[in-house]
Amino acid sequence: MGIGRNILSATLAFSLVACGGGDSSPPPTNGPNPPPTNSTCSLSNRQDFALAVLDEWYLFPDLIDRTVNKASHSTVQSYLDALVAPARAQNKDKGFTFITSIQEENELINSGSSAGFGIRLAYDTAANRVFVIEAFENAPAFPQGFDRGTELISVGTSPSTLESIATIMASEGPQGVVNRLGSSDPGVQRTFVIRQQNSTESQVTVTKADYSLDAVSDRYGAQVIDDGGKKVGYLNLRTFIVSSAETDLRNAFQEFRNEGVTEIILDFRYNGGGLVRIAELMGDLMGQNNVGNVFSRTVLRPSKASENSTRLFRSEGAAIEPTKIAIIGRGGTASASELVANAMLPFVGNNMALVGANTSGKPVGQFGFDLAACDDRIRAVTFKTENADGNGEYFDGLASVFPNTCQAADDFTRQLGDPAEASTAQALSFLRSGGAVCTPITTGGFQGTQSLRARQEILQPESPSVVQREIPGLY
Repeated sequence: MGIGRNILSATLAFSLVACGGGDSSPPPTNGPNPPPTNSTCSLSNRQDFALAVLDEWYLFPDLIDRTVNKASHSTVQSYLDALVAPARAQNKDKGFTFITSIQEENELINSGSSAGFGIRLAYDTAANRVFVIEAFENAPAFPQGFDRGTELISVGTSPSTLESIATIMASEGPQGVVNRLGSSDPGVQRTFVIRQQNSTESQVTVTKADYSLDAVSDRYGAQVIDDGGKKVGYLNLRTFIVSSAETDLRNAFQEFRNEGVTEIILDFRYNGGGLVRIAELMGDLMGQNNVGNVFSRTVLRPSKASENSTRLFRSEGAAIEPTKIAIIGRGGTASASELVANAMLPFVGNNMALVGANTSGKPVGQFGFDLAACDDRIRAVTFKTENADGNGEYFDGLASVFPNTCQAADDFTRQLGDPAEASTAQALSFLRSGGAVCTPITTGGFQGTQSLRARQEILQPESPSVVQREIPGLY
C-alpha cells in the first residue's frame, strides 16, 4: 500500500511509492498530460482526472476497461474499480488502485500518529467472536485492559446501549461491528464488556484519542531469543509507514550485532506495508556483505521505462549478515514487507522460509497523483518491483516463490514473540532443522485444523481509512 518516495508541487503533484512507499528513487518528470485546469471539483472532473492518470501511468495499460461509462458511477472509487476490473480479474490489482485524501495521508506520514483506541482486531469466521490481536501501549485501550487475546463481548455508545458482539456478527457480519466502533476521531467514546484469557470479564469505557504509531513495541518488538543456547534475533515490525521506524530498526539490529546473531525471525504477520525507504533500510541492515549489490529494481510500463530505477544495498553500521531467515506472514502481510522478503531471497535462498500462512501478493506499487483543489490523491498501480534475480511475480503471495513454507496458526493466546506462540515456535523449528519439519503452505493460505486460531480474519472495514490501509485491522 503506501505513501511515496518523493512529493512534487505543481498544478499536478504526485509521489512515487514502491510496494508501500519510499523516498529514494527519482520521481517521474511530469503528470498526466495535459493536467486539469478546471479547479472545480465536480464528480465528472474528478473522474476525468482519474482516467487521465491511468491512461498515462497505469502499469497494465492493456487491462483498462475504457468502455466504462463514468455517468454510471456515483463515486470516483466506483469508477476506478470499473476501469481496472480486467487487471483485478487477473489478480494483478486487488484493490491497489484507489482514491484517498491528500491531507490525511500526509498527516499520517508527517506525524506518525493516529486517532482511535489503538487496537488491532480480528474475528472468528465461524463462531461470531472478535478478539484483540495487538495493542499499542501508548493508546487509550491498552491501560483499560485491552491486549492480545482479549475478547470483545459487547459494545455500545454507553452502558445502557450495549449490544452483544455475537448478535451483531450473526445479523450483520463483521461490518456491523466496524460500524458500532464509530469514526476515528478524538473524543469518540464506546463502552465495552471484555473478557480476558483467564475468563474474567469487565465493563470499561474508552475514549478515542491521538497516539503515536510505535513501529516496534517496547514490550516484545525486538528481542534476542535463547533457543537451546543459540541466539536468534526476533523482530516484529508493525508498520513501515512511520519515519520513527528507522531508529527502532537500527537499535534492534545493533542489539543483534552485539549479541552475534546470524539467524533471525522477521514477524510481518499484520504488516500491511508503508514507506519503501524503511524497507530499503531493513535490507541494508541485513546486507553487511552485500553493499553495492542489487536490493531491488523498480520497473514501470514500457512507455515510462526512463523512470525505472535500481536500489543497491548501502553500508549501515548496525548491519548483520543473516545466514537463515524465517518470515512470519499472513493474509494481511503485504507490500513493503513482501518486498523485503523477496529482495533477500537471492542472498539467503534455501535458508529462508515463509511461516504462518500465505501473504497478500502485492509485487506492485503506486504513485500518488494529486488533484489538490479537491483533496484527491489517486493511488494508481504504476510499477512492479523485482529482486536481484529479476523475480517479482508473486501475485499469488510469497508462498508461490519461497523455497520453504511452513504452516502455523496465529496463536493469540500467547504474546507476539513468545517462543511458545505457534508461529514463532514454528519459525524457531525451521531455523533449527530446516524445511523438513514444515507442512507446506499452498497459495490458498492456511490449511491446518479449523481451530479458532485457523479461522481468524483481520477485521477490516469495507472502506478502510488511510491508516487502516497501512495497518490492517487498526481501530
